[in-house]
Amino acid sequence: MVTPEIKLLSAAEQERFDRLYAYTESVLAADRTGHSLDHINRVLANAVLLLHDTPAADTLTVVAAATLHDTYDDKLVDNVPAARRKTAAMLADQGFDQSSTAEILGIIDQMSYRYSLDHDVTLDLNGQLVQDADRLDAIGAIGIARTFYYGGAHGSQLYGGEVREHLSGAEYRHSSSVLNHFDEKLFKLVDQLNTPAAQKLGAHRQQVMRDFVAEFKAEVNGAK
Repeated sequence: MVTPEIKLLSAAEQERFDRLYAYTESVLAADRTGHSLDHINRVLANAVLLLHDTPAADTLTVVAAATLHDTYDDKLVDNVPAARRKTAAMLADQGFDQSSTAEILGIIDQMSYRYSLDHDVTLDLNGQLVQDADRLDAIGAIGIARTFYYGGAHGSQLYGGEVREHLSGAEYRHSSSVLNHFDEKLFKLVDQLNTPAAQKLGAHRQQVMRDFVAEFKAEVNGAK
């Protein structure tokens, strides 16, 4: 796949980004759960959009974290510590110093919804942009498609069961059904977006999901 050109980067930074992107492609090439390189490309596009409205953020840090954020996700790799070390080594190989590497890994470690269920954490500005960019790809029409794609890949029940509240990270990972995932997570994300630009985009995507779920439930119940 062609590496995206990030026009906010210098030529030297783009070269470093290209190698990070190639590494991510090698890790996620076989994914069939909605976390493939297509997802990374959309998150990157979201991140660049948010960067235009957030000049105080560091572009290279944001796009590096956005590119690498699934390279050691426990949903996708068997040995998270080993995969995390490989990602850290890749950053070091591309000239990221110890402080920059620690910041990027810290963003990745703490940005997920699951992590937020067990920890009270406030990300720095760079982390907020990466988190928003990723969460925008979890909602709206794309979010609907990814939810059913992931549920199908894992054999989840299509609908049914009780919607659960106040979940721990471990409880959240065991879905009651694909449809319940909207109430258990996706509808909550829009209120957790950090930046005004993401909140504006999120409001529209939230309505897309609510309309879909209302239609889905009406058809299941024979009302339409």
